[in-house]
Amino acid sequence: MFEKLGIQKITIPLPFRLDHVHCFLVKGATGYTLIDTGLHDEQAKKIWQEKLLGKDVEKIILTHLHPDHTGYAGVLQKQTNAPVYMSEIDAKAMQTIWQEEAIPLLQRDYHTFAVPEQMTEKIIQLIRKTTNIVEPTPTVQQFLRDGETINIGDYTYDIIATPGHAEGLVCLYEPETKVLLSTDHVLPKITPNIAYWFYGEKNPLLSYKTSLEKIKKLDISYVIPSHGEPFEDVYTRIDEIWAHHEERIEKTYDAMKNGITVFDMCDILFPYELSVYDYQFAIGEAVAHMEYVRHEGRCERTIESGVYIYQSLT
Repeated sequence: MFEKLGIQKITIPLPFRLDHVHCFLVKGATGYTLIDTGLHDEQAKKIWQEKLLGKDVEKIILTHLHPDHTGYAGVLQKQTNAPVYMSEIDAKAMQTIWQEEAIPLLQRDYHTFAVPEQMTEKIIQLIRKTTNIVEPTPTVQQFLRDGETINIGDYTYDIIATPGHAEGLVCLYEPETKVLLSTDHVLPKITPNIAYWFYGEKNPLLSYKTSLEKIKKLDISYVIPSHGEPFEDVYTRIDEIWAHHEERIEKTYDAMKNGITVFDMCDILFPYELSVYDYQFAIGEAVAHMEYVRHEGRCERTIESGVYIYQSLT
């Protein structure tokens, strides 16, 4: 299928627990399209220098704003002069989320989540270091809009907005071959992180559920994800992913009986040792599940000394 679509998978190593991201180089009649770029680091630099040698890049598509997908885009844009395509939501967020002006917003939220000051400071330092792997920020010339199409290689893909993992995440669907480029929306072996972030949606887990249902309505025979190997039965995989979240939702609700903070919920949902890097995702995921329960009307959120307390309703 890769050969038919003119797609070459470019796997970029990552210095995280999730140790790789798949980017794609797609050959067309008039040039090449890049889909995602990896981080701005020496490994990505070396790989792209080799893969792009002698190639005319006509566009760069960014599926969502996370650093492993966008970090090297600014460099490649300068090198190739290719226009960058991205959703408007993520293009705007990308201009500020790694900047110093975003830190007070994170501090505000982490205080209400009862995150200890020492942990907050460690996460802030981690975010500040992120700047090194995402700059320069690319200039987005064209927005990817839900329901529109885009030419990639010699095929025309439907643009499908699938908020959840990121508010502006888009999948790309080729109806002739029934292939879905699922990016991080549906992954074969792990569940994507669905988290509340200070700049994003207030109920991201509900958005994710809606986006999964949206994908289930498509006629898909082959899925190419950004992490892990391609797979075929997307419908069963979607059911598995949502079953995981349903179990976590009920675990979240059960833990609210005596009132609980977000940070304490992290220990319930993730009962093992977490690194500082892991904690920033665990906190966001805990909030996402707690807010899902609250929007269902099954708990209330009060504030005590500036800290949110979630209490289940009977």
